[in-house]
Amino acid sequence: MNVEGKAPGVLMLDLRGPMPAADELELLRHDCVGGVILFARNFRSPRQLRELTFAIRECAPHLLIAVDQEGGRVQRFREGFVPLPPLRRLGEIHETDPAAGLSLARDCGWVMASEVVDAGLDFSFAPVLDLYHPASPVIGDRAFAADPEAVASLARAYIEGMSLAGMAAVGKHFPGHGMVAADSHLELPVDTRAAGELRSRDLQPFVRCRELLAGIIPAHVIYPALSPQAAGFSSFWLQTVLREEIGFKGLIFSDDLSMTAAQVAGTIEHRLEQALQAGCDMLLVCNAPEDVLRAAAWLDREKIPANSGLREMRAKPGARSTDKEWQRTTAGIRSL
Repeated sequence: MNVEGKAPGVLMLDLRGPMPAADELELLRHDCVGGVILFARNFRSPRQLRELTFAIRECAPHLLIAVDQEGGRVQRFREGFVPLPPLRRLGEIHETDPAAGLSLARDCGWVMASEVVDAGLDFSFAPVLDLYHPASPVIGDRAFAADPEAVASLARAYIEGMSLAGMAAVGKHFPGHGMVAADSHLELPVDTRAAGELRSRDLQPFVRCRELLAGIIPAHVIYPALSPQAAGFSSFWLQTVLREEIGFKGLIFSDDLSMTAAQVAGTIEHRLEQALQAGCDMLLVCNAPEDVLRAAAWLDREKIPANSGLREMRAKPGARSTDKEWQRTTAGIRSL
């Protein structure tokens, strides 16, 4: 099948193990399915990962394949991959030596993207654009810095590295998840800060990076000073602020709609409907097999059309580095 001949559907789902089972291959062929996100349970080795991505592409060539390969504690592929530092480590270096911090951010983006694309995937959901705060365990050292300008500068360098390897960037978690202690995987966080602080601080990395980002993931967080709905279900956040005020023209990926915080929106069918109405272009449903089946059935039943714009997320592998260049760059990252 010609990859360009079929647009991806709007559902991104996960797999149970290191290779897709027969029922999963059947599901991947549904018109509503447009992507697969891989987790640590899907990884055994670089060779096995390439076999997995090949099997997915052989089943449905138009599908996007993604991962969370941020570095630090959120790095799904480890054995045989360069151990990436948490983004906060890059921010710490930037505080004392801005040029070195930016150079390392660019190198980390390039190495991460090069390895992921070489394994047959299209993109990682990266970088994190949240602000650093030690009171937020779910974000914490996944964020570059507490200062919005530093986050924006480091993120732009990181995205430049990703782009050199042919990977599109997806910023998260709009409009900012770093200032809440609650983990949206387990409960619904509420950020009670004033609207002025959110706009002048948390939004700024998204504003500064908007033209470099191919996609954005909104947070499953409520910001009552501005909207009573969690950002991922809020047309105020996704349409009024992100599209109209900020001028973002890329794709919007929901965060996982099976997370506890998303369940405030009701059944999985209601969550899908509200996320689409708010402005999400692709809907992630993970770690909940029954929800995935119900999501696919609802999307098929409602005849939700595929989104040709999602083709922009396909990897476009860049020029390969020399062995000497690779060794030099990765040695610097391993030393962090």
